[in-house]
Amino acid sequence: MLLIVGLGNPGIKYENNRHNIGFMAVDEIILRHNFSEPKMKFQGALYEGTLGGEKAFILKPLTFMNQSGKSVGEIASFYKIQPEDIFVFYDELDIAPGKIKFKTGGGNAGHNGLRSIDQFINKNYHRIRLGIGHPGDKSMVTGHVLGDFSKNDEKWLDPLLDAVGRAADKLTSRDGIDFLNEIGLILKPNENNSKKKNTDNNGKENK
Repeated sequence: MLLIVGLGNPGIKYENNRHNIGFMAVDEIILRHNFSEPKMKFQGALYEGTLGGEKAFILKPLTFMNQSGKSVGEIASFYKIQPEDIFVFYDELDIAPGKIKFKTGGGNAGHNGLRSIDQFINKNYHRIRLGIGHPGDKSMVTGHVLGDFSKNDEKWLDPLLDAVGRAADKLTSRDGIDFLNEIGLILKPNENNSKKKNTDNNGKENK
C-alpha cells in the first residue's frame, strides 16, 4: 500500500501559489489514474485508487502547510503505513523551475511542511522535490513562495505535472529511479520538439 501526499495550503486564495505545487502534482495523479472522489478524513482530503496494480491513498492535508504532519501522522498510524511506503510531493526553492528530484530521508531544508511531518513519522519517507527556483534574495523568498505561478511558468509547469501523472505508477519501485527515468523519457520529446520549432538548421530563430 502506498500513501502519496501533496503539500499545499487549502482554499482558493492559495491554489495557484508556487507553495501549492505539491497539491497540483497529486491532482494530476488523481485525474489520470481515476482515483475516487475525496473523503474528508484524517484532517485532509483522502482519495483511493491503484498505481501499478497496488492499492494507493492520496492525501491533501487541509491543516495548512505548517501542520501537515498531523494529517499525515493520523492516516499513517491508522493504516500502519510505513515511511518507506510514503511519498511527499512539495515545492523546492533550491531546484530550478521545471526540474524534479527524489530523495529518501534527510533534512527538511527549512520547509515547514516537511518539518511538521518529521515530528509525526520516521524521517525515512520519500521526498519528491519539485523545483520552483529561488528569487535570488532571501528577503523575497516569502513573496516568491506564496506568489502565484505566472503565465510564462505554464511552459514548464504543465509538461512537468503531466509527466508526474503519467509516471506515477513507477513509484511502486520505491527507489525513485524508475519514476525519474520515466519522467525524463516523457519530457525529453517535449524539449526536442520545442527546440525544433524555435530553431532552423543554422540555429536561427524561425519566424
